[in-house]
Amino acid sequence: MARLTRTLLLASGLASSAAAQNQTSQGLHSLMVAAGKLYFGTAMETNNFNDAAYQAISTNKNEFGMFTPENSQKWEVTEPKQGQFSFTQADQVLEKVKSNGQLFRCHTLTWHSQLPSFVSAGTWTPETLTAVMTAHITTVMEHYAGQCYAWDVVNEALNEDGTFRESVFLTTLGESYIPLSFTLAAAADPAGTTKLYYNDFNLEISSAKADGALKIVQLIQAAGAKIDGVGFQAHLNVGQTPSRAELGATLGRFTALGVEVAYTELDVAHGSLPASDADNEQQAVDYVAAVGSCLDVEGCVGVTVWQFTDVYSWVPSTFPGKGEACLYTEDYQKKPAYEAVLALLQEAAAAAKGAGSGAGNGGRGGAGGGVGGGIRSRLPRVSMGRLWLWADWLGWFCRLWLLCLSFKG
Repeated sequence: MARLTRTLLLASGLASSAAAQNQTSQGLHSLMVAAGKLYFGTAMETNNFNDAAYQAISTNKNEFGMFTPENSQKWEVTEPKQGQFSFTQADQVLEKVKSNGQLFRCHTLTWHSQLPSFVSAGTWTPETLTAVMTAHITTVMEHYAGQCYAWDVVNEALNEDGTFRESVFLTTLGESYIPLSFTLAAAADPAGTTKLYYNDFNLEISSAKADGALKIVQLIQAAGAKIDGVGFQAHLNVGQTPSRAELGATLGRFTALGVEVAYTELDVAHGSLPASDADNEQQAVDYVAAVGSCLDVEGCVGVTVWQFTDVYSWVPSTFPGKGEACLYTEDYQKKPAYEAVLALLQEAAAAAKGAGSGAGNGGRGGAGGGVGGGIRSRLPRVSMGRLWLWADWLGWFCRLWLLCLSFKG
C-alpha cells in the first residue's frame, strides 16, 4: 500500500509538472514563431536583474525570444571619453540572454541624443568627426561581432515633418553621415551576420515622417551602402493608434524597397491615469492593431515591446501624467492587452499550422518568398502543441506502467 501511495504521488507530480509546462508552453514568442515570424521580444537592463518576478517572466523563452538593452549600448555608456570604451553593462545583458538561448538586438550607434560631451560639444571638421565615428562604430561592432541579430545603426534622424533633425553629425557632415554610418557598420561586420537598421518613432502615425524615412532608405541604397531593415519604434497612444490595415500599409511601403521591418519599441500609453476599464479595452485593441499588422506583412520579422511591465516603463518619467503603457501591470498581472495579443497570436499560429498541413511539403516553402517565407521554412515540422500532446500521452503511459509495477510489488 505504501508503494502504491508513493506511485500515485509520483504520478500526481508528473501530472502537475505537465500541466505547469502546458500553461507556459504557449507564450507570445512561441506563438509568434508558430505564426511564421522570427520573434516577440522586450527591452532589458541590468537594473532589472535583481527583480525576481521580472526575471521569472523575461527568462521564459516561450514568452520572449529577443532582448534589446535599453541604454547600455548607447554612445555615452560605451565610449564616455574619447578612445576609452566600456562594455560592462551591455555585456551583462548579453550574457543573461545567451545563457537562456535568446536573441540579442543591439541599440544604437549614431544618435543625436545620449552622446558623451566630447562628441556633442566638440569642434569638428568632416575629417575629424568621420575618424571619431569610424573608431566608435568599428570598436563597438567588433566587440559584439556575431552576437547581435541587428544593430540600430542610425537612430531618430528625422523631424516630425520628415526633414533631417539637427545634430552634430548633420551640422558637420550633412545628410551623408547617414550612409557613412551604414558603410562603416557594414565594414565592421565583413561576415554580414548582423542586420543593419534605421530606427525611428512616429513613422506609424506621420506620413511626412514616413516619407522622410523612405528617402533615408533610398539615400543609403543610392550610396551603395547596406541597409537591411527599418525599425518602427511604435510609441503609441491609447485611442490614437492607426488601424491594423493602415499600419500594415505603412510597413508595406518599406518592404517594397527590399528591406525588412519590425516594431522595435512598442508600447501604448494612456493619456490619463488611472486607466478605466474602457481605456484598457481600447489599449488592447491598439496593441492588436500593431501586432496584427506585423502578422499581415510578409517582411515584418517581429515585435519588441519597450519593457513588458509598467514597473520599468520609460513613459511616466518622460511624459508626466501618461503611463500604464505595457502589457503587464506594476504587480505583474497580465492586462487585457496581453490577453488580446495572446489570442491574436493563437489564432495566427493555428491558421499557419492549418495552411502548412493543407499545402504539404511543397506548400511550406511555397509562400516562401522574402523574409517571412525564409523564417517559416526554418520552423520545425512538428508544432509545439503536438509535442506537448505526445508528452502527455507518454506521461500517462509512464504512470500506468508505474502503477502496474506497484501492484506486482
